[in-house]
Amino acid sequence: MKRSFGCLLLLSLALSISVSAQQKTVSAVVPDMPMMPLEEIRAGQKGTARTVFSGAEPQDFGVEILGVVPGYPAPRQSMIIVRLSGENVQRTNAFAGMSGSPVYIDGKLIGAIAFSFPFSKEPIAGITPIKQMIDIFERGDGMNSGVATASTFRRAPRAVTFAQLAATDWKPEMPKGRVAAAPFVAPVATGSPLAALLGQQFAPIATPVVFTGISPDALALFTPHLQGNGLLPVSGIGGASPITPLGTVTEKTLAPGTSVSVQLVRGDFSIAASGTVTHRDGDKIYAFGHPFLSLGASEMPMTESTVVTVIPSTLNSFKLAVPGQMVGAVSQDRATGIFGQLKRAPRMIPVTINLHTSRDRTEKFTYEVANDKFLTPLLLNLTIYSTITSSERTLGEATISVRGQIDVKGQETIRIERRFSSSNAGMQAAGSVATPIAALLSSGFDNVELGAITLDITSTDERLEGTLDRIALDRNEVHRGETVEVHAFIRTDSGGQVVQRIPVQIPADVPPGQLVLFVGDGGALQQAAAAQGLVPKDLGQLVGAINKIKKNDRLYVKLFRITSGAVIGTDEMPNLPPSFVATLNSERSSGGHTPTVLSAIDEKELPPAEFVITGQQLIGINVVP
Repeated sequence: MKRSFGCLLLLSLALSISVSAQQKTVSAVVPDMPMMPLEEIRAGQKGTARTVFSGAEPQDFGVEILGVVPGYPAPRQSMIIVRLSGENVQRTNAFAGMSGSPVYIDGKLIGAIAFSFPFSKEPIAGITPIKQMIDIFERGDGMNSGVATASTFRRAPRAVTFAQLAATDWKPEMPKGRVAAAPFVAPVATGSPLAALLGQQFAPIATPVVFTGISPDALALFTPHLQGNGLLPVSGIGGASPITPLGTVTEKTLAPGTSVSVQLVRGDFSIAASGTVTHRDGDKIYAFGHPFLSLGASEMPMTESTVVTVIPSTLNSFKLAVPGQMVGAVSQDRATGIFGQLKRAPRMIPVTINLHTSRDRTEKFTYEVANDKFLTPLLLNLTIYSTITSSERTLGEATISVRGQIDVKGQETIRIERRFSSSNAGMQAAGSVATPIAALLSSGFDNVELGAITLDITSTDERLEGTLDRIALDRNEVHRGETVEVHAFIRTDSGGQVVQRIPVQIPADVPPGQLVLFVGDGGALQQAAAAQGLVPKDLGQLVGAINKIKKNDRLYVKLFRITSGAVIGTDEMPNLPPSFVATLNSERSSGGHTPTVLSAIDEKELPPAEFVITGQQLIGINVVP
């Protein structure tokens, strides 16, 4: 019995030692990095920095502290100015993609290289102190994990017009949070090493963004917006990034000084921004040292990356990086850097496009885009336009039709059905998808969760357009309940004429008198409507409004009665009794409604034509007893 007890005791002791050893091993995987407070940093101190110049392994180079600039880039923040040294940085100076490179003095981390003096004769850079990088993500309840709480997203619903929902000339709306270039005018003492920098421009180091599969035409359209937000577009470098699951995380994954990529699009198209890891604390990753786009709470794939090389340039050196395996997600993008978490997969939006070309070929494109209020519409616009221009011409007239659907969690499917015929049809087609997506994501509702987007795009190399010239009735006097036939004469671009016969039934309960019949395209009908917009009460109402957008490749018929009515909010109230109209027009109240003299009786959408239709016509119908 005693022997048994002794064996159990020894076994228990051995297990406890083993567990303790394992715990020490785990904690040793990512050792705690000592950090140097800003107060201990002095001019003249020397240290080392680390970044990747080629391949995947970081290389060290020297730094010398020149001084500390308080109050930049924001109140209660500081920037450390350093001179870089070493063969590599003498060749490249501070380069795009270096942002986030960790700097150490006496083995202690002081911060990340994040700013540069672009026209300096020496490799001078600015450092964001590490405490500023960490504190901004640890501040406030619910922010310790770097993931924003639901209250972050609560916003009041926004008013939207039907014209906005139907628009195709979508313009990117980028956040305005980055620090712009500014002259160095900080007060410095006589003889200070910083004195030589007075008056020179300094700015956050640009972030190189590699666009693969994106046509040069598409990229050229948005380059000014990208450059205005501190991004350096690089076209045609690297390979498409496959859609892969989370990779295995080890102690070497995204170690300080290694290259990290933030993927915005992956699949047949690839858009990825590159920078450098500053600090890893367990599964927490801190990088860049300045904002990427100042998105705040975000959700983007975080991947390892390999540097092909650093391209030296007198204007702006930059590194070429190829994204690798996804290992986590970027969840915050704020003033002092980006924050990511390993072993966490972001929620992306899958996109499938079937392109039916003018040469009777069908090509399929599949990819994913980041889920973000600002970025998603921009990324869709870029990729859809690039899909079209990858096989179709960009010069001359074309007709492009877009059919598809957008899944929204918990809501009815959004149906896309548009046709465009012009020299700018490709951009209009892309904008017709980006616009409703932007309306959903900026609506103010906190439960917008986009699912798969599936599109069928058909293109022809000719203009297919028609104009509604005139309409005619088979008779202009009818009885209640009877049907009158309308002839719509449409003149095509080629000079031909199409006659469409439209039966219109007169309601049995309509009183005798004059009716007005409208025949025209969807845009004209929408512009003539009394209700021009709405403030949606919930997401379902907004989705319903998007699905009711009038199409431009068919005719609409609407029957009106001449009588007093009103529009209250977005609701049309026809045929109001005189007492109700008098109440609305009371001298004791004003506003809240729009009076109307035409009250809608019936509306009909006709089948689509093979061309875009424009024009409208009105004609009277006399209802006799």
